[in-house]
Amino acid sequence: MKAVTQRITKTGGREATTRHIPPKLALAVGMPLIPPPKGWRWASLTDIARLESGHTPSRRHPEWWGGSIPWIGIKDARANDGACIDDTQEKTNERGIEHSAARVLPANTVCLSRTASVGYVVVMGRPMATSQDFVNWVCSDHLDHNFLKYIFIAEGDELLRFASGSVHQTIYFPEVKAFHVCLPQLPEQQRIVGILDEAFDGIATAKVNAEKNLQNARALFESHLQSAFTQQSGGWQHIRLGEMVERLTNGYVGPTRNIYCETGIPYLLARHVKRNRLNFDGRTFISQAFNLKARKSILKTGDVLLVQSGHIGHSAVVPPEHEGHNCHAMIVITPVANRLDGKFLSWFFGSPNMQRHFESMRTGSTLKHLNCRDVIELQVPAPSLTTQHRIVAKFESLTTETQRLESIYQQKLAALEALKKSLLHQAFTGEL
Repeated sequence: MKAVTQRITKTGGREATTRHIPPKLALAVGMPLIPPPKGWRWASLTDIARLESGHTPSRRHPEWWGGSIPWIGIKDARANDGACIDDTQEKTNERGIEHSAARVLPANTVCLSRTASVGYVVVMGRPMATSQDFVNWVCSDHLDHNFLKYIFIAEGDELLRFASGSVHQTIYFPEVKAFHVCLPQLPEQQRIVGILDEAFDGIATAKVNAEKNLQNARALFESHLQSAFTQQSGGWQHIRLGEMVERLTNGYVGPTRNIYCETGIPYLLARHVKRNRLNFDGRTFISQAFNLKARKSILKTGDVLLVQSGHIGHSAVVPPEHEGHNCHAMIVITPVANRLDGKFLSWFFGSPNMQRHFESMRTGSTLKHLNCRDVIELQVPAPSLTTQHRIVAKFESLTTETQRLESIYQQKLAALEALKKSLLHQAFTGEL
C-alpha cells in the first residue's frame, strides 16, 4: 500500500483559468477584489491544499474490484453529504489502483462532487480513493479540513456558478485550479469549526425529531383510516362496486401533444390528484370541441377520480368548480346518490390495505395501470349512508388536524435549514 500512496500528484487537464467569478461568501475563482474580514485573507486553494483527482478502475476487469480499498462514488457522497465517510458501497484493490489513475488519498481529504451531481461534500475518515466525479483536497497545516468542508457546504447551490455544460453541469479543472478561499489563522478556523460542529449536531438532532414527528402524524392518520375499514360494526355489507355506480369509465388515454390549449376547459391530470385532494394547477386546458369528443369522461360534481398509472390508487372527489371539465388517464366513477357517498369511496380507496391491493391489481407489459374491468368488480364496504357521512366527517376533521401538524413540522424543518444558512453566513463573514 505504501508504494501506492506515495506517487507524485497528477490531476491532469488544462491550467488554471484566468477569469474571475466573485465570491458568495468565502469561495471564488481568481483572486477577488472584495476585501476579506478583519484578520482574514484570500488565498489560492492550491497554495494551502494539494489538489487530487479521482478515477474509476476499469469495469472490464472484475479482478480490480472487491478488495479492501474504499472507493467513493456519487451514491456514497449523496448518502454522507456534509459528513465524514468511513465506508463505501464499492471497494477496489491495489491492482485496481496500480492499473488506473485512481489514487489512495489520506484520511481527512475533503471531496467535492464536481459533475453528475455538483455539490456533495464528504471528508474521508480513512485512506480512500474516489471516482473522477470528485475533486479532492489534502489540506496543509495552514487549512483545517473541516473548515474547508464548511466553505463548500456554505456555497450550496451557488457552486453551480462555477460549472458549465449544456447537458450536464460540471465544474472543470481550470476553474477548480483557480479556486480562492477566504480564511483566518488556523486557531480561528478551528474555533469556528467547533462552533459549527456543535450547532450542526444540534440542528441534525432537531431535524430528526421534527421528521419523526411528521412521520408519526401521517402514520397516526393512516392507522385511523385503516381501522375505519377493518373494525367494522354491525350492518356493514360488501357489495360489488359496479352495483353502486351510475358510471365507471376512464378519461382519454391517447397522445396529448396536440390537444392542449392556452385557455379553455380545465383538463385534470393524475398529478392533480393526491391523498384525497384535487389540486388543479391551472396549466392544462382543452377546447370545447375536444371536451365533447371525449364526452364519456366529462366530470360531474361528486364524481370520484381514481389514478390509473403513476401513483396508482390515489383518488379525489370532483368539487363543484370542476363540473363539466374533463380528465386524462384516470378512472371516473359516478356513485349512485342514495347508496354510496363519493367521499366515503375515496377514503376507502386511500386506506393502506386498499392501496396495497391496487398495487397487486396493476396490469400491462410496459406501463403498469389499473383497468376499469378490474375496478368495477371490487368489493366495497357499504354501510348506511348515515354511517358513511359520519366516517367522512371524522376524516375531514382528522385531515385538517393532520395538515395543521404537518405545517408546523414543515415550518420547523424550514427554520432549521434557515438557521444553518444563517450560521454559515456568519461564520464566513467574520461575525461568528
